[in-house]
Amino acid sequence: RTKMQSDDFATEMSEWQFEFWRVSEEHGFHESPHDNPYEKAALVHSEISEAVEELRKGYTNEVYYRDDGKPEGVGIELADALIRIFDLAEMLNINLWDCVVEKHTFNIGRPYMHGKGA
Repeated sequence: RTKMQSDDFATEMSEWQFEFWRVSEEHGFHESPHDNPYEKAALVHSEISEAVEELRKGYTNEVYYRDDGKPEGVGIELADALIRIFDLAEMLNINLWDCVVEKHTFNIGRPYMHGKGA
C-alpha cells in the first residue's frame, strides 16, 4: 500500500473535504441559488480561469497580497479550485479521495500519452 492508500491519509482527506464544506456552509455558499451542483461546478471553472489569468500576468509560483490582505497567485487560485471541488464532492456525498486513488491507479496502467501519440 502506498501513502495515498493509507487509512490515515484517506481519513485526513475526508476530514478536509468536510471542513471545506463546513466553511462554505458558514459563509452562505449553500444557500439558494448557489447550492446546486451546476453552480458549484461553474465556480470550479472560474477559479481555474483565474489561475490562467495569473499565468498571463507572468506569475508562476509566487503568492502576493492585495491591499486588503487577500492572497493572490496561481497556487492560490488552484487552491480555491480544489476547495470548491471538495465542497462539491461533499454536497454530492462523493468520497473524493477514493475516486482520486481509483483514477490514479487506472492511469498508472495507461500507455504513454494515453495512446494518443507523442
